Amino acid sequence: MTGLRIAQIYDELGLNRVWDADKVVALIDHWTPAATVDEAIIHQKCLEFVDKYHIENWLGMREGICHVVFPQKGFVKPGDLIVGSDSHTTTYGALGAFSTGIGSTEMAVVLATGELWFKVPATIKFEVSGKIPKFIMGKDIILRIIGDIGVEGATYKTMEYAGEAVRELSVDGRFTLSNMAIEAGAKAGIIEPDEKTIEWVKSRTNEKFQVVRNDPDAEFEEVIKMDISNLEPQVARPPSPGDAVPVSEVEGIKIDQAFLGSCTNGRIEDLRAAAKIVKGKKIPRGVRGIVIPASKEVYTQAMHEGLLDIFLEAGCVICNPHCGPCIGGSSGLLGPGEACISSSNRNFIGRMGSKDSKVYLASPLTVAASAVKGEITDPRKVKQA
Repeated sequence: MTGLRIAQIYDELGLNRVWDADKVVALIDHWTPAATVDEAIIHQKCLEFVDKYHIENWLGMREGICHVVFPQKGFVKPGDLIVGSDSHTTTYGALGAFSTGIGSTEMAVVLATGELWFKVPATIKFEVSGKIPKFIMGKDIILRIIGDIGVEGATYKTMEYAGEAVRELSVDGRFTLSNMAIEAGAKAGIIEPDEKTIEWVKSRTNEKFQVVRNDPDAEFEEVIKMDISNLEPQVARPPSPGDAVPVSEVEGIKIDQAFLGSCTNGRIEDLRAAAKIVKGKKIPRGVRGIVIPASKEVYTQAMHEGLLDIFLEAGCVICNPHCGPCIGGSSGLLGPGEACISSSNRNFIGRMGSKDSKVYLASPLTVAASAVKGEITDPRKVKQA
């Protein structure tokens, strides 16, 4: 949809060039394959645009969700400045880039001119200490942070994640933290690169990059310290990512659907974690289990590791890499009165279908445990394979 709007703005403003096509990467991930004529038209217009302006980094609908694919393909490096026409562009901050979402009009203009105006945001630093407990993932940490500061707690600010617990997280887990910075209103969500980050990036690209670190005398608007040593699995109740509570407060709520996927938690680490819970079990009758690997790379790796077989044997449906029900797309929508537990990032009213449905946000472990029990369940109470 954003691609179509950008093309329309080009026509409205009389723009006729792309400033530097080599710096542009584009794909289709929201509605793939097209399920309606309108969606097919969006695909047509996007392809016409990239062909007209000779954008070679066109990935079509083959690769998956942009926020997972772009880092995997080596298009994101520490120190980069990246803008995208989707709010979850904040994801790339996990690699030490300054990345943020912008509107379609801004995107059209920056494509044509290579220029954009920013107000430098103040920074809130989150010092996350403590050893990460078993069954706790990056999703639980960020839900707790947003629950503490609120969905407007970092409006037009940078959220910087630091501390021993952040360093303990895998790169996949760090992506989840940065991805959901926007759910607290943040302009960016950055993690200072360490050796784990640098090795990951070097495995993806041969291009040189410069790591940007804090000055010794760096000033922060606020430093928030939290110890997660005793953190319980978290669930965000509808209709806000900010209404995060321990899973014990919502245990037993019946679900109609469990969704594992999205740019937040559709990575290989997420599928591996969920598969350990699901293996050897069956999804109950009346519950829909939907698994959508976030990229072709994740899909292929999960296939080779036998994870997809585990999900299929449990009764899940596996879809091609795309955004799916996270954005109310062409698969996995909810009917009136239905409830879903989801590893995605937003649970607004009508986000996943009917305005009379409910979406609970949780980690892949909690989603998997709930799927096999048919109700919201503490993953610590479900035996792993």
